[in-house]
Amino acid sequence: MATLHNSYACEGFRVVHPLNDTPEQKCATDGIGPIAITPGVRISLIVLRGYLVLMTAMLGWRVLELAGLLHGSK
Repeated sequence: MATLHNSYACEGFRVVHPLNDTPEQKCATDGIGPIAITPGVRISLIVLRGYLVLMTAMLGWRVLELAGLLHGSK
């Protein structure tokens, strides 16, 4: 019969706050050019930008309408 032996003995973890930790080496971004994107991704980003502009305009219109600054509101 096989027996299971658990040899892992957890001695605890040491937690170091990020402000007290030693700084790590960051990746160098010198010389990185623009990211090449496909036409489908470009179209998706343009549509997303248009959607965000439209939603922002609709929100602004509704805020002005609720504030009573638009003459067409009841």
